[in-house]
Amino acid sequence: QAQLVESGGGLVQAGGSLRLSCAASGRAFSHYAMGWFRQAPGKEREFVAAVTWRGDSTYYADSVKGRFTISRDNAKNTLYLQMNSLKPEDTAVYYCGAAALGIGERLRRGGVYDYWGQGTQVTVSS
Repeated sequence: QAQLVESGGGLVQAGGSLRLSCAASGRAFSHYAMGWFRQAPGKEREFVAAVTWRGDSTYYADSVKGRFTISRDNAKNTLYLQMNSLKPEDTAVYYCGAAALGIGERLRRGGVYDYWGQGTQVTVSS
């Protein structure tokens, strides 16, 4: 019963920043763990970051650790991904997902997520 809509993508120069948002519908949003994944052309979808439903734990791919920050505002039913120091390698379509039963390190696996948004394009130029 969750609907997810990403926004905030765009074109940015290397070293710049973007903040992605994922607006979620559904009364159960606050009890879903949430994550961000990305998929570049010709590559498989990869894990980026995740946050537990209470917001007490976060997880990051090594490639983005220290540059990206995931957060959520359950009162607004919105998930965020603050992306700093962007690199051309970050270019991809970014998807948010919701996992009703996702726990801990399992949130790094895409199969854990029950719902996905349509994605938002992030392009980083060199």
